[in-house]
Parts: sequence; C-alpha cells; structure tokens
Amino acid sequence: MEKNLRYVIASMVLLAPASTLIVRGGTGYCFFVLLAIALFAGFSKPFRLKGSLLVSAYPWYAAGMLCFMLYLPLQQAIEGYFLPREFDGMSRFALSLPIFLLLVNVPIKNLKWFGWGCALGAIGAGAWALYSDIHTTINDLNRLGNDFTNPIPYGNTALLLGFLSAMTIRWDHYPNVLAKRLGIAVKVLGLAGGVYASYLSGTRGGWLAIPLFLVLCSLNFGWVRQIRHWLIALLVAVLAMSALLASPLGRERVMATRSDIVHLAEGSAAYSSIGARLQLWRASIYLFEAHPVTGVGKGHLESSLKSLATKGEVPAYIVNQRAHSEFFSTIAELGAAGVVCLALIYFGPLVYFVRYRKSPHRDVSTAAYCGIAVSGSVIIFGLSIDVFTVVMSTALIALIWAVLLAVITHDARQPQGKPGRGPIG
Repeated sequence: MEKNLRYVIASMVLLAPASTLIVRGGTGYCFFVLLAIALFAGFSKPFRLKGSLLVSAYPWYAAGMLCFMLYLPLQQAIEGYFLPREFDGMSRFALSLPIFLLLVNVPIKNLKWFGWGCALGAIGAGAWALYSDIHTTINDLNRLGNDFTNPIPYGNTALLLGFLSAMTIRWDHYPNVLAKRLGIAVKVLGLAGGVYASYLSGTRGGWLAIPLFLVLCSLNFGWVRQIRHWLIALLVAVLAMSALLASPLGRERVMATRSDIVHLAEGSAAYSSIGARLQLWRASIYLFEAHPVTGVGKGHLESSLKSLATKGEVPAYIVNQRAHSEFFSTIAELGAAGVVCLALIYFGPLVYFVRYRKSPHRDVSTAAYCGIAVSGSVIIFGLSIDVFTVVMSTALIALIWAVLLAVITHDARQPQGKPGRGPIG
C-alpha cells in the first residue's frame, strides 16, 4: 500500500507540469490529489506531516506561502467588503505547504519524475506549436496560445518547462549508455519544444528570461569556471537573442515595439501595447499614492480605473482588471503591505535555492538551480504580466517550489552519508 501510494504521488509530480498546457485544469487536478493525499495519509507513520520542519528549517518559505492568505482577509475586513474569489489563486501557495511536508517523506527517485514531467509538458507545447504553425498563420496579430491559455502565460510557461527539462538532465541516472542517450535526447527535445512554443507565442517580456536561463544552465552543468567561459557564455546568450529577434516573428515583435515607442515619443493618443502598459502603471502609482497602506482593495482595480477614466484622468482604453505587471497591480490593489507579501513570495523560497546552489550533492544543486530559474523567471515574467492572476500558473509554481525544496531537504539531511545534520546547514 505504501509503495503504491508513493507511485501515485510520483505520477502526480510528473503529470502536473506535463499536463499544464495540454489539459484544461490538469495541474489543478494533480495539485488537489496531492493535497488530499497529504491531508489523509499525513496521519500515517510513513507520510506523517511534520509542521515543525517549516518553522525550524524553512521559515521564509512558509512566510512567503502564507502571507497573502493572512493579509487578504484582513484587508477585506478593514475595507468592509467580501470577494472570496480573490482568495482562489493565492490559496494555492498556502495549500502547497502540506504537499511539501508530504513530499519530504517520498523517496527522492520518485520526486525526480518531475524532470520528465517538464520534458513532456514542453514537448506537448512544441507539438501544438508545430501543428498550429502548419494549419494557421502565426504572426504578430495571431500568436500561439490554446483554448484556455492566452499567448503570454502560454509562452512563458513553455519556455520555463523547456529549460527545466534541460537542467534536470544533470540529476538523471541511467542503466546503460543507450538509455542515457535516449533520455538526454528526450529532454533536449523538451528544451527545443519549449523555446519553439515561446517563440510562436511572441512573448517579448518572457524572452528577457532567456539570458538568466542560459547562465543558470551553464552554472548547473559546471560549464562556467573561468573568465573565458563567462565570455563564451555571454557570446552564446547574445547570439541566441540576436537570432530570436532576427527571425520573422521576432522582427514583427521588434517592429511593434518600435512603433509603440514612436507613438509615445510623438505624444499620440492612439492605442499601443507599451503605451497602454505605461498608462496603467502611472494610474497604479496614482492609486497607490491615494491609498498607500492597503491599496484600493484586491479585485477593485477595474472599478477604480473606471472612476479615474470617468473623470478624464486616464484614457478609457486602459480600464482593466489587472495592471499588466505583478508589482503595479500589487501596489494599486494591496498597497505597501501587499508589496511586502509579494517580496516574501519572490524571495522566501529563493533564499534556500541560493543557499544550496553549490551543494556537493548533484541532486541538491540541480534542484537549487532549477528553483532559482523558477523564482527568477517569475520575477521577470511579472514585470510585464500578472503571473499570479492565472490560477493554473500559480498552482504550478507553488507545486514546483514544493517539489524542489523537498529534493533539497532529502539530500541535505544526510550530506555525504553522514546522519545528524538538519536541512539547514
């Protein structure tokens, strides 16, 4: 029974990233299956949840996962309104804590199924991109997405899954040379699929994470040890970005950016993507200045912008539910207290990934570099889009952090086979 349950858990760890861009709600189903197992199996000895681990070893991670679910009800109580739907996405962070406590009791070999899930998810995204490119015209006005995900989160998620697929090659073990070659080929195909899907999605903001991913891949595999290695890595990053921007769709996105900038310089009132974002961000700052501590209230940004537009203080075309930036949405809706919560989410898990990036254990250091890639990309993606608005994305990010920290906890408990040290050394 115990062995079967571990395989069920491993299957959910694999299917969560594998299904996120392929099956509507796929990540959510896996997330809640793991949560149910955590809540029910957590009372049995093999899977007992030890909450003290969060307090003693991962307090910043726990604070980051809990902060919004403590702050949002308080804000609504202070402001005198009740919008339970605003708890939905952020609740995934808090609910991931029991899942993390469950995963630390699962063998590390099962947790590493996660890497294959990323590969399958990225390959699936790449296959859909190829099918769409063959059967439809992909251009600046018709970018890649699917029935339940718009192009920006689709491209960003595909890109992240692709690089995680490649980075987890380092922790794989194979019985023979043939299996190794086949496994590496599958994961490299995942990288290619993720990059291709991101390219067809035209997500300019997401492409800013590519240099970070390339640097982390180099560090993860130990390719960067001397100054000349850094120069070569920099050259590769520059060439990769140049090739991306020189491609047909890349040129279209660059020309669209140039056109937006020209409109801004000329003071044109015509709509442009960059212009609308800047107007939204200025309006968010204005709302923050009027409500600096708690903001206008989570879920009240659209009505607040509509009020400003009615007064003629902002253009009507920027009225939106979100500010197209995680930071600016947060300062407008949640104020300074919300910024503190956002910083805890960004840096709470990141603290531990940075701490273990140079671990002598291959599994630990690989998990750490993957965690840095996830945290770093969430920050970069959040510059131009509201990452946590998409519940699917929030559930996937929360689950990935839980899996990678569980891998770190497993191996960090007994460095070099010596018992007695805790997960924080």
